[in-house]
Formats: sequence, structure tokens, C-alpha cells
Amino acid sequence: MKAKGLKLFLVALVILALFSAVVMLLWNFLMPVIFGLGTINFWQAFGLFLLGRILFGGFGAGKMMMMRGMMNHPKNPIREKWMNMTPEERQEFIRKRRQSGCGAPFGRPDVFDKGDFEKNDGPDPHMRNDQA
Repeated sequence: MKAKGLKLFLVALVILALFSAVVMLLWNFLMPVIFGLGTINFWQAFGLFLLGRILFGGFGAGKMMMMRGMMNHPKNPIREKWMNMTPEERQEFIRKRRQSGCGAPFGRPDVFDKGDFEKNDGPDPHMRNDQA
């Protein structure tokens, strides 16, 4: 068990070093030419990589937890609840959403204004021709 943990740690360390090297190479190739900035060394690239992950990407633990949760709920429970509602329950749900201020933004007609929202009447009238 300890050997497996050590091996995993070493693989993670190698991957971290590779990403840091890629950051350093890309920075040194692009930034001095484009923006007139100085070059950086490996440890500065390592710091930039970590800072970027902290600020923008996280470290993947949340994604793994989300995927683990998706394994427990392979179907969308909210959609299943909606599909099990009667038309009267759906209309009541829509009425309550509108009363709470959750209508369509910017005065656009709401998706529920079409009456029978289960039926597909063709292309969306709000969609441009190049999006269809």
C-alpha cells in the first residue's frame, strides 16, 4: 500500500513538473516577444501554474466529487420530477416561479408562454438563421 502511494506521489510530481516546464517554455517563447516581458525560470513557472490553478481551475477534487455524485444519480432528478407532474401541477409551478420574479429576462416571452411546452413547434423564433 505504501509503495502504491509513493508511486502515485511520484507520478503526480512528474506531471506537476511537466506542466510547470510547459508554462515556462510558453511564457519564455511568447511573453517577451508579444508584451516585452522578461523571461521566467522553472520555479516562477511552477508558482504561476499553481496560482492559475488556485484562481481559475481548482485541483480537480470538485470535479471528481461531482462525477461521483453523478454515478449515484445517472438521470436528472429534477427532470424526472417534472415529467411526473400533471399539467395542473406544472402550471402551478410556473405560476409560483413567476410570482417569485423568476420570469423570462429582458421582457422576452417565457418558454412556458407557448402553452403546450412539451410539443416541439419547430425552430425557436428568437434564434438567428445561422444558429439553426
